[in-house]
Amino acid sequence: MEPSTNQPVKEKTKWTTTFLRILALLVVVGITVGGYLLRDQVEKFAAYGYPGVFLIVLVSYATILVPVPGLAMVFALSGLLNPLGVAIAAALGGTIGEMSGYLAGYSGRAVIENWKRYEKITGWVKKYGGPAIMVLAALPNPFFDVVGVVAGALKMPVYKFFLWVLPGQMIKMLYIAYVGSLSIDWIFRFTQ
Repeated sequence: MEPSTNQPVKEKTKWTTTFLRILALLVVVGITVGGYLLRDQVEKFAAYGYPGVFLIVLVSYATILVPVPGLAMVFALSGLLNPLGVAIAAALGGTIGEMSGYLAGYSGRAVIENWKRYEKITGWVKKYGGPAIMVLAALPNPFFDVVGVVAGALKMPVYKFFLWVLPGQMIKMLYIAYVGSLSIDWIFRFTQ
C-alpha cells in the first residue's frame, strides 16, 4: 500500500484558505476603520453628484456595525438631484459596500455567532435563501451587516449574494430617495 500523496495538497489548500480568510478580515477591518475616520468628510462627496452618492453609500455600507450617515445623505441629496438617479447610485454603492459583511462572514463568524439575531438570521437565510436576503436588504436596518456575515459564513456564492442584495437595496433606496425628494418639496412650500 502506497502512502497518500494528497496530504501535502490538502495542507496547502487549508493554508491558502486560512490566509485568504485572514486577508478578507483585515480588509473588512481596514474599511471599517477608514469609514469611521472619514465619516465627517463624507458630505464633501455630495458635490460630485451621482458618483458622490455612490461613494458616500459605498463607504457607509462597507463599514461593519459602525454608523456612517449614508441613508441620511441619500434622503437629503434626493431633493437636489433626480431621486431615481440617486436611488440607482445608492443601490449600487450599497450593494458593493455590503460585500464587506460577506467577506467578514467568509473569513470567520466567531465574533457574532452566539448572538441571537445572528442565529435568527441564519435560520431565515438557510430556510428562504436569496429572497430572505432581498427582503432584509430592502429594510432600513442597522443589522444587515449580520446578513452579509451569515451569507459569507454559509458560503453562499458571492454572485448570488450580490444579485439578491441589489434589488433589495434598489427598493430601499427608491423609497428613501422619493420620500426625501417629497419632503424637501414640502419643507420649501411650508417655509414660503
